[in-house]
Amino acid sequence: MALWRGSAYVGFLALAVGCVFLLEPQLPHSALHSLWSALQPGPTYPGPVSPEGRLAAAWDALIVRPAQRWRRVAVGVNACVDVVLSGVKLLQALGLNPGDGKDHSILHSRNDLKEAFTHFMGKGAAAERFFSDKETFHDVAQVASKFPGAQHYVGGNAALIGQKFAANSDLKVLLCGPVGPKLHELLDDNVFVPPESLQEVDEFHLILEYQAGEEWGQLKAPHANRFIFSHDLSNGAMNMLEVFVSSLEEFQPDLVVLSGLHMMEGQSKEFQRKRLLEVVTSISDIPVGIPIHLELASMTNRELMSSIMHQVFHAVTSLGLNEQELLFLSQSAAGPHSSLSSWSGVPDVGMVSDILFWILKEHGKSKSRASDLTRIHFHTLVYHILATVDGQWANQLAAVAAGARVAGIQACATETIDTSRVSLRAPHEFLTSHSEVGSRVIFNPDEPVIEWHREGVSFHFTPVLVCKDPIRTVGLGDAISTEGLLYSEVHPRY
Repeated sequence: MALWRGSAYVGFLALAVGCVFLLEPQLPHSALHSLWSALQPGPTYPGPVSPEGRLAAAWDALIVRPAQRWRRVAVGVNACVDVVLSGVKLLQALGLNPGDGKDHSILHSRNDLKEAFTHFMGKGAAAERFFSDKETFHDVAQVASKFPGAQHYVGGNAALIGQKFAANSDLKVLLCGPVGPKLHELLDDNVFVPPESLQEVDEFHLILEYQAGEEWGQLKAPHANRFIFSHDLSNGAMNMLEVFVSSLEEFQPDLVVLSGLHMMEGQSKEFQRKRLLEVVTSISDIPVGIPIHLELASMTNRELMSSIMHQVFHAVTSLGLNEQELLFLSQSAAGPHSSLSSWSGVPDVGMVSDILFWILKEHGKSKSRASDLTRIHFHTLVYHILATVDGQWANQLAAVAAGARVAGIQACATETIDTSRVSLRAPHEFLTSHSEVGSRVIFNPDEPVIEWHREGVSFHFTPVLVCKDPIRTVGLGDAISTEGLLYSEVHPRY
């Protein structure tokens, strides 16, 4: 049939040109040649045939703006300057030699730094630690800041989220945190910083990056990632919390984003207990009806994590976290799959789904519980899941897709997804639960968002197009959560 159509088409073209020649015999040969060329069908280019191309095209069709958009977003309270450089090169510059890895919940020395970095580089996992010795940290920071190729960026979850929101010119963004001169210079003009948030000296965080396959001694990193450490007392004490909450009355936000609770790990138990109570009191001062998103980050203190879960979760509307934070949450409160010491490779989708469901069932909004928590945005390297209490949020299909899309774009530092630079690594099939009889799902790149439901909770899953050679890994989680929020809409009944 296709051959017959092609032959008929060519015959019709020949007839048409012949008629023109008979009617206008004086036409020059070049004009007839041009006419023949113009009438011929152009070359047919196949559509995106790779799974990555099909997935990216399907995302673009699915990602639509919500009907009701945010207008004013307030973000706090951790902010700093990130000094980003090669971890291996810094350790070499400090005269440290390769050795065995060992995790330290708090770093007290250069040797602790070497061992902790080695531990996480060997796993290809991200981590963040507090460095207790002020003088040693200052010396290391001086070497890092002056190291050839070291780069200075906006840092701290709140500042990174504020900066990402500020890229949308129709949004007004308030940022509260310890903002020194260098950070103020780096911030987008669209970010408003209250005068009370300004300080004379910047807080510096050192970001030691490593690439997939990078070697140090006998060690070879399975994935690109980063190790973060600081001696940050201002963020550690959440000094700007009260300034943040007091600024909201004048700013009148329609979305509040809070982060920085993990920075309290370097503080005493008594300080943590007292400050958490003040956090809950401050959150309760935010007018009812304004959604509050809490962005979590890497932690090692189970008691602090458990306290955050039991005291803070009910007061916020939305959570953002990664696979390490999710498993640590479950371990801190004997939740599902808490017997796992760590994830083995790609986190199992069914296990992740079970823990998300447990958090929302134990701490989320319900008829019998006075809680505002209705949404969790989970992200890991190769896939994301958005879990929401039914009837509370709209446009979550677009939101989870937008969050996954921005991960590939930002990691590769491109304007759009470059399908030649990314790869689809998510599981081809998976179970949606292990705690109950879950459905077996087979992934299709042409339908990239998979949805399932469980007792009043909806799940939206989508893979990530993982950057093969990432330019920068810092702030990816913050960008993912921001993008997911940008495309989310609180249901009118909220």
